[in-house]
Amino acid sequence: MKSVAVMNDVDDPAVKVEREHRASPIDAHVGGRVRLRRTLLGMSQEKLGDALGLTFQQVQKYERGVNRIGASRLFDLARVLDVPIGFFFDDLPPEMGGNSAVRSRPALFGFAESQDGLDDEQMSKRETLELVRAYYRITEPAIRKRVFDLIKSLTPTD
Repeated sequence: MKSVAVMNDVDDPAVKVEREHRASPIDAHVGGRVRLRRTLLGMSQEKLGDALGLTFQQVQKYERGVNRIGASRLFDLARVLDVPIGFFFDDLPPEMGGNSAVRSRPALFGFAESQDGLDDEQMSKRETLELVRAYYRITEPAIRKRVFDLIKSLTPTD
């Protein structure tokens, strides 16, 4: 009797190719973090691409999660965007392997206080971006710290 091999989806080359070309949720998350940091710095996709030796179209693909970001490229992005590599994985949902200890780390702003209560929508608002850009244009660290303390003093206490 001849045995018939049953092919499942894992063995099907067409399924493998399709799966390889789909953006994974982690790639999309990392790309979104690249976009967030780039916009907070007021940097265009073209300027980021130039700093990395890429076209702005490639930066767009990274930011949408269409193209995966390799380890060396992620290292270069962290250097150009002036963030630790872990920044790109901050706020990763638990269902994607996120860790609450990582999510509470204030990597974006560099202050000891947690940034709880901020979501991507708030961080993407023009007002937020303009405030952060203006804040980081203050070159004197002591003045920048005083501005930070002033803003904190104006917020309601919990």
